[in-house]
Parts: sequence; C-alpha cells; structure tokens
Amino acid sequence: MIVRYLLLISLCFYHNADAQKHRTQIPDSLKNKDFDYLFDRIVDDSIPSSQRSVYMLSFLIKAKSEEDWEELSNAYKNYVHHAPERYKLMYADSMVIAAKKTNDDEVIGAAYLSKGIAYYGKKRLKEAMDIYLIADEYVKNTNDNYLIYKTKYHIGQIKYYLGFYEEAIVIFKDCINYFKRSDPRAYLNSLHSLGVCYNMIGNHGLCSSVNETGLAEGMQTGIRKMEPYFIHSEGVNQIMIHNYEIGIRKIQASLPRIRLNKDFANETVGYFYIGKGYWALDKRENALVYFKKVDESYVERDYMRPDIREAYEYMISYYKDKNMFKTQLFYVERLLEVDKKLHYTYAYLQGKIRKEYDTKELVEEQKNLKSSLNLRKYNDQIGLSIISIMFMFMVYGIVKYFKNKKEARKKYEELLKKIEEADKANADKGEEAEFSMSKDAEIAVLQSLQKFENSKKFLESDLTLTKLAGYFNTNTKYLSQIIARHRNKKFNEYINNLKVENIAQRIRNEKFLQNYTHDALAEEAGFSTTRRFVNAFISSTGITPKYFIEELKKEDISG
Repeated sequence: MIVRYLLLISLCFYHNADAQKHRTQIPDSLKNKDFDYLFDRIVDDSIPSSQRSVYMLSFLIKAKSEEDWEELSNAYKNYVHHAPERYKLMYADSMVIAAKKTNDDEVIGAAYLSKGIAYYGKKRLKEAMDIYLIADEYVKNTNDNYLIYKTKYHIGQIKYYLGFYEEAIVIFKDCINYFKRSDPRAYLNSLHSLGVCYNMIGNHGLCSSVNETGLAEGMQTGIRKMEPYFIHSEGVNQIMIHNYEIGIRKIQASLPRIRLNKDFANETVGYFYIGKGYWALDKRENALVYFKKVDESYVERDYMRPDIREAYEYMISYYKDKNMFKTQLFYVERLLEVDKKLHYTYAYLQGKIRKEYDTKELVEEQKNLKSSLNLRKYNDQIGLSIISIMFMFMVYGIVKYFKNKKEARKKYEELLKKIEEADKANADKGEEAEFSMSKDAEIAVLQSLQKFENSKKFLESDLTLTKLAGYFNTNTKYLSQIIARHRNKKFNEYINNLKVENIAQRIRNEKFLQNYTHDALAEEAGFSTTRRFVNAFISSTGITPKYFIEELKKEDISG
C-alpha cells in the first residue's frame, strides 16, 4: 500500500512537471480547442495511440490550467481507459481526487464507480466491492437514475459471483426495465447477466430465451459487441444440458472476439466449459488442454471462480488414473491454494454484501417506514402549517409560473415552426463587398453544403472545419465565410444547431425517443456529453429538451 501511494505521488508530480514542460509544446492547432473536440479524438479508434496521447495530454493540461475539476476527473478517466495496465489504478486514484474537489455527489459517485469497474476488470473483487459501496453512498444522494442503476448493476455482478443468483436476478431484471428505455448497451449487458444467472439456477430454457432475445435486440439496435457473449452464454448452457458438441462449437465460435476484447475472465470460463464438454465426450486428452489453460489464467491473472475450480478435480482424477503421482500431487496442492483464496474472497465479499449493502438497505427501508408513520400521525398539524405558508406565496407563484410557461410555450412554437421549415431553402442574401469568392464557386459550395445537411453528415463525431472544407474542395476561409453569410452562424454554432434541429425533429416524429434519457439523447444527437447536448439545445431553441418532450406528449394526449 505504501509503495502504491508513493507511486501515485510520483505520478502526480510527473504530470504537474510534465504539463508545465509541454504546455508550450502542444501543437498550435489544439490550443484553442474545447474539451468536446479533444474528447472526440481521444475516443476515435482510428487515431494512432501516439496521436491520442497528444490529445489526452492537451485535455489534461487544459483542465488543470482552467481548474475545471470535473473535466480534470474526466482527463484522468481517459488515462484509466487508454494507459498501460500497470498505471490504470493510479490514474483511477487521481480521477477520484479531482472529482472530490467538485463537491458534487454525482461527479464523485461516477468517479468511484469507474474506479471500482477498473478493479473489477482486473477481477480484484474485494477492492471493487469496497469502492462500489462508496460509490453507492454518493449516487443515492443524486437524481441521476442512470448512475444509480449502473451502480446497482455492478453490485449485482458481485452477488452473481457469490452465488446469490436469485437476488442477482431481481437486480438484473430491474436494470433491464430501466436500461431498455435509455441505454441499449447497458440493456444488453443486463440481459446477458440475467441469462447466465438463469443457467446457474438450472433454468436452462429461460437462459436460452434470454440469449435469443439478446441476439435479436443486438441486431435490431445495431450493437453487435455483445453478440459473442450471448453465443458464449448459450454454449455454456448447452454444455449444462449435455448437448456437448453444440456447446463446444458455440463457445469456440465466441472466443476470438472475446479475446479481441481482452476479456480474460470469459475466455477462461469458456476454456473450462469446453474442457468439461470434451471430458463428458470421453476425449480426455482434449479436455486436459483446456483445463491447463484455466490453471494458466489463475497463475498469470490470479483469476478463479467457484464453478471453474472443478478443472483441478478433473486434472487430479486424470493423473491419478495415469499413476502420475507427482503431477497429481502438484494439482492437489494447487487446488488447496485455490480453495483457500476462494474461501477468503468469498467470506470477505459475503460480509460486505450482507452487512454493508443489504443490511443498509433494510435499515433505510425501516427508517422510511417509521418516518412515514410519524408523518401520518402529525399529518393534520403539518398540513395546516404548510398550507398557511404556501398561501402567502401562491399568487406570486401562479403569476410567475404562467409567465414562464407563456415564454417557454412561445419558444416551443418557434422550434416547431423551425422544424417544419427545415427542408425549405434559405433566403438569398445580398452581396458583401469583402466576399471575394466567385459566384460559380459560391453556388458549388452552397450545393455541397445543402447535400451535407440533407445527408446528415454533421452527425460525424470528429467533424472539423478543415475536414468539411476538404469534402467541398474549398478552403476553410471561404467555407467559414459562406456559413456566416448564408447560415448566419459560426462553424461550431452551425454544426450544433444542425444536430439540435435533427434530434428535435426525430423526437417529434419518432415517438420512442421521447422516453430516452438525456444521456441517450445526447448520444443519438452526436454530442460527446449530456451537459453539452443540453446546453446546445437551450442555446439553439431557448427551451430544455425535457420541456420540449413534455409539450409533445401533451399534444399527443390531447389529439
């Protein structure tokens, strides 16, 4: 622990020194870029790691120089995702330190949750559980349901590991109901977790049904990253119901993409069940190869799960039958070591989940019930007091409400009119003395601009003025002038307005989007963060996305 914190201090010192050293060495082209621009390039998989590191460092320096603690926390989160494995947890500590300076429970809770996920990714479950509990303390004080359910999902994963499958099923069902309306990827993750729980309690029919649903939903939403996991889950399910050859084929088909994801845990589980299938088919030499891969994962990754420890029992039996007593003893001693570690981890996690999470929820429920009863007991007295106080402000509140509502309604009607006129041509503008482009060239660029808008190319996440000028075979100066002259906007405002107009039109016409959260709508609209989406929406329309959706729903109800 001491060594770790010394390394953390050294790392923070390095970043402070390094940021100062390289501040003037950051490319001029990045100096005035905002966090959105930098983040879009950090997450762009097509950008080489050497270039990504420049964007990451620029993001970090910008956040530090502006003392923007939320973005500094995000800067370290970028490093958690993209830094070498040996540094990830130290960056996670820095991420939490920055988040705490915001004094915002939502930002702090999100940082702790990301740190816990980093530990879980390394299958260091004890540390992950400790940090999830801290995250839970923060997120329960927020109104961010997405963050609350995300934390709940990861605690459900711990329950699954401990074998509390029925309890995990309840959690994953709750997550499915929430994420189905707001986050397709989290919805698919929750479906997958529900399926493996059904497998573990022996409900293999429901497991297959969930896997089929997951594959179909992945096809429908276009999110194919979870496809190998549903195939993997169904392969394990088939092994459990003795369809060994089918199960082996399915798991083997899923493993290449799982390896690409560097998911050593599911890779190891797949090896165990392939081995189990071969053992049942009396192909013990084949089975042995896969059981040894399970042992390799334990030695190299320190990864083990209660159900796959059986690999050692198979190997012990194999070498006993071969009279290879030295090798048999080796795996007996390895199994004792594994069982000791599993027992310690299981006992630790069970204590945490039962005493610090489940009991806390029961106490909270008890507290709420008592409060409810006390409130009911003194309801008349409290009600009279509240009515007396509220009456003093009633007239003022009503006047203010209707004034704000009238203004918001006006903005709403302006937005609807703007949507209805979205396909109409812009009015011609008079010539400007300083506009030096030829009329033919101007018309050509305007035609390209119209095609760009009609094809919704503005939804590209890495779009820049330079790139767009390249598409149109013109230069940035002329393109900027044309956008200013014919669209009356600067480039960034122009792109943001197109995104807002597009998502507003979709929300109006595609009713299911009206049930999406702001997080999901931001992603649909092509914004990198929810905050930037909401700000752009308000800037462009004068109203919030929430108000816009509420008014649309009222109109639908009234017919």
